[in-house]
Amino acid sequence: MKCLVCSIVLVFASAASAQATQAPLSSPDGSLQVKVAAGPAGTITYAVQRSGVPVILPSALGLQFAGLDLSRKLTLGAASPITPVAERYTMATGKRRVIDYAANEQRFTVNNAQGQAVDVVFRVSNDGVALRYVLGQVPDGAGAMLREGTAFSFAPATRAWLQPMQVAQTGWMHTNPAYEEHYRMDVPVGTPSPLAAGWVFPALFQAGNTWVALTEAGMDGSFHASRLQAQSPGGVYRIGTPMAAEVMPGGALLAQAATGLRSPWRVLAIGSLATVMDSTLGTDLAAPAIAFDAARMRPGHAAWSWGLLKDDATVYGVQKDFIDYAADMRWDYVLVDADWDRKIGYAKIAELAAYAAAKNVGLFLWYNSSGSWNKTSYTPKGQLLTHAQREAEFARLAQLGIKGIKVDFFAGDGQSMMAYYLGILNDAAQHGLLVNFHGATLPRGWARTYPNLMTAEAVKGLEFTTFEQRDQDAMPAHAAMLPFARNLFDPMDFTPMVFGDVPNIRRATRNGFELALSVLFLSGVQNFAEVPAGMATVPAYVKTFLQELPRSWDDSRFLDGVPGKYLMLARQAGQRWYVAGINAQTAAQTFTVDLSFLEGKRGALITDGAGERAFSQQEIAAGKAVITIKPHGGFVAIFN
Repeated sequence: MKCLVCSIVLVFASAASAQATQAPLSSPDGSLQVKVAAGPAGTITYAVQRSGVPVILPSALGLQFAGLDLSRKLTLGAASPITPVAERYTMATGKRRVIDYAANEQRFTVNNAQGQAVDVVFRVSNDGVALRYVLGQVPDGAGAMLREGTAFSFAPATRAWLQPMQVAQTGWMHTNPAYEEHYRMDVPVGTPSPLAAGWVFPALFQAGNTWVALTEAGMDGSFHASRLQAQSPGGVYRIGTPMAAEVMPGGALLAQAATGLRSPWRVLAIGSLATVMDSTLGTDLAAPAIAFDAARMRPGHAAWSWGLLKDDATVYGVQKDFIDYAADMRWDYVLVDADWDRKIGYAKIAELAAYAAAKNVGLFLWYNSSGSWNKTSYTPKGQLLTHAQREAEFARLAQLGIKGIKVDFFAGDGQSMMAYYLGILNDAAQHGLLVNFHGATLPRGWARTYPNLMTAEAVKGLEFTTFEQRDQDAMPAHAAMLPFARNLFDPMDFTPMVFGDVPNIRRATRNGFELALSVLFLSGVQNFAEVPAGMATVPAYVKTFLQELPRSWDDSRFLDGVPGKYLMLARQAGQRWYVAGINAQTAAQTFTVDLSFLEGKRGALITDGAGERAFSQQEIAAGKAVITIKPHGGFVAIFN
C-alpha cells in the first residue's frame, strides 16, 4: 500500500513536470515562439520570444467572474495537438484586397481548485500572437465578469506610444469616451496614463529591434471592449474594463459568464516595424463577413461641408452645391451632417438624393445615436435605439435612395453598447446601407465582419484642428502617428485634407502634407474636408490626382518611418502604385527610399513648392529614389 502511494505521488510529480516543460508553440516560419507554463502561487503564464530573444516576459492569464474564479489557484492541464490555420479572405477596404492568413493554433486547458475549466487558445502567425479564452461548463450564479487577468510584461528598456483613454461622461456635452486624445510618444514603459480610464488600443511598443502592437479583435457583441489599465508598474500592462457609464441605459457593462463564452482575441502584432505595419492581424482574427449585397459595397470619396463650414452649411442650397462639387471631383458621396431633418427635412432630402443620383453621387445622412447618456441636442436623435426603430428608419432611407448613415455620440465600450453597434450594422446591412460610426469605439476588425462598415472616427480628427490653434499645431506629429496605431488595422475617418484657409486658425501643414494624407490614411469612405473654394486654388494636376484617386487598394507596403516623425508608404491599385510620404518635423529631411520593387518604372511626383501653399510637380524614377520633404510637408507619386 505504501508503494502504491509512492507511485501516485510520482505520477502527479511527472504531470507537474510536464506542465513546466510544455513545448513552445511556434509560428509557421519558426521566428516566434509562445511558452505557456505554470507560474508561482497557482498562476498560469505565457511568454513570447522572437528569434530566441524575449519580447513578452512571463505574463499572467486568467478571468474572474462574480461566482467563478479562473485567475488563481490554477493548474495547467492538457494541451491540444497543434493545428494549422489557413484562411483567405477579401476586404473592400484596408491595406490589401486579398489576404492570406496562416498560423499554428493550440488550446491549453486551465483548471481552478474546484475543477472548473477555461481553455486558453493561442494562435501564432509569422507576424504575431493572438490569444482568447473559451469558458467550459459554467456553474449557476457565475454572473458578470469582475476582471481579466491578462497581462503584457515588457522589459524595462522598452519604449511606448500610447493614447490615453478618455474618462466616461466628460468632455463636450458628456460625449466621452470617443478615442480623441493626443498620443504620448516614445515614453518609457510603465509611464502612468494621465487619465484614470487607461490607454486605448492599439498600443505600440519597441523593445530593441522588435515592435509590438497590442489590440483586440473578434467582437461579437457578447463581450465588452477592453483597454489597458492606467497603471503599469514595472512595465506590466494589464487588460482594463469600461467605466460604469459606458452602457445602454439599464444594459450590461461587462460580459456575463456562460458555457462556451468566447472572449475577443488579444492580438499582438510582433516583428520589425515593417512587419507590424504590413500586418493584417486586426482583421485576420475577426469573424468572416456577413452577407451583404456586393453591388452596394462601394468604397469611395465624399465631399463634406461641416468640416470647415460647420452647422450653418447644413441647408438645402449648400448641400446641392456640394453635390455639384462631388460630381466635378468624380467623388462618390456627399455627407449631409447634423440637423438635416430640421433644416432640410425628409421631403427635400428626397429631392437632393434624386439630384445626386442623376450625377452619380450618393448621400450619407447623419444620426445622433444617443438616448439619455449625454446632453447632445443635434437631430435626428434617439431614432436608432431599438431594432424596431431601425427597421422603420432604414426602410425609409432605402426608399429615398440614401446610400449610407453616419451615426454619432455613443456612450463607450460596455457590453450592451457593443451589442448596440452590431445591431446597427446588422440592421443597416439588411437594408443595403453603408455605415460610418462617429464619437465611437475602435472598430476592432469589424470592417471584415461587416462589409457595410466603411469607416469610423475613434480619433482626434481634423475637426479639432479647426477649433483650437494648439490642436492645429500638434497636427503634423499626430497625423504621422496615426498609421502606426489607430489606423494600423481599422478604417479611420479623420476627414483629411485642406489646401485653403481654416477659419480663424493658422494652418500648421504644407499642401504636400495634406495631399499625402489622401493616400496614407485608410478609410472605406474618405470624407474630405476641403470645400470648393479651397479646391479651386490647386493646380490642375492636383485636381486630376484627386479625381482619379483609387477608392480601395489591392496591396500596401511600408517603406520607412518613425512614429510621430515621418512616414512613407506605397499602395497598389491595379497596375498603378501610389507612394506617399510626410515629414512632421520642423526641418527639411532628405530620404533615400527603396522603390526597387517598381521595376524601373518612372513616375510623377507632386510635392510642396516654394511657398507654404504651393505645389510642384516633377518626374521620379524607381530604384533608390532620393526625396527631400520640406518641414511639415509631404509628397505623392504615381507609378504606372
